[in-house]
Amino acid sequence: MINPPEHILSVDEFHWQLGLLQHLDVGLIVLDADHRVHLWNNFMTNHSGVRDAIAYGKRLEDLFDDFPRQWFQRKLESVFMLRNRAFITWEERPYLFRFKPYHPITGLAEFMYQNVTLIPLSSPSGQIDHVGIMIYDMTAAAMSQLGLRDANAELALLSRTDRLSGLANRGYWEECLRQEYERFRRTQTPSSLVMMDVDHFKAINDTYSHQAGDEVIRILSETLRHHARATDTPGRYGGEEFGVLLVNTTATNAMVFAERVRRAIEMLEVRHGPNRIQFTASLGISQLGNQHQSHEEWMRDADTALYYSKENGRNRTTLAEDLE
Repeated sequence: MINPPEHILSVDEFHWQLGLLQHLDVGLIVLDADHRVHLWNNFMTNHSGVRDAIAYGKRLEDLFDDFPRQWFQRKLESVFMLRNRAFITWEERPYLFRFKPYHPITGLAEFMYQNVTLIPLSSPSGQIDHVGIMIYDMTAAAMSQLGLRDANAELALLSRTDRLSGLANRGYWEECLRQEYERFRRTQTPSSLVMMDVDHFKAINDTYSHQAGDEVIRILSETLRHHARATDTPGRYGGEEFGVLLVNTTATNAMVFAERVRRAIEMLEVRHGPNRIQFTASLGISQLGNQHQSHEEWMRDADTALYYSKENGRNRTTLAEDLE
């Protein structure tokens, strides 16, 4: 079978193709083996403000002060060496060139998110002596995906947060407790649990209103957040009962934390309308140990210590180990 002769471009066809390349809504660059520019289309001119006559013969790091020279050079050298394409997504690196976005829908973006393709270009002899670079504007897709990611993160946060207190809700807090129990079984690293209950909370509701009781819960929760470390997990267990998971913490250090919180609560004054409400809290502590067969047993020990505090004068802290 005789292959048809290759079509030779006419002058008009060549100019048509060149015009299309210049006006594509994609950045086109050609670099030689010395990393110098040999092609710079209108997309690059319009977004960079650098005309093709200025860009020609220059290296990219000479044109842009913030260009990631060493990182890009490794990418470029792999294309020359392996003779394969390379791809850079905006998830890997948001942009190669810090261009401003220009679509109205992406007005909230600080810069143009870009996907980049590096293509080895061979000479008539078959040698790879140039690399083509294609820059795709991915800002609309990136902003949509980032918005969805943020929305999912916010939903996940709401699903594990108690609405009134802003602390971890019971379900999420108990899951943290279970995970810490499993970690202890593997590492034997001490952790402690503090359970806390507002003293005479029903009387606060009955005397000042349930809205006043809600304000007490909110102020107490702020106090817990203030005293907790970033690694601690304070949560609202239910009603006026709270728990704080203290990782890598012995019972002795948990007592220091609990007493600091108890004294801070004792000094609080909650304002609700014309009323000034003062209240106290009782606390119980249990350090996780091998005697606990589950995280529920660990919590029961802390609860037992808490109820001992309530039955013996309130406004005090009790260690579970002192009751053994």
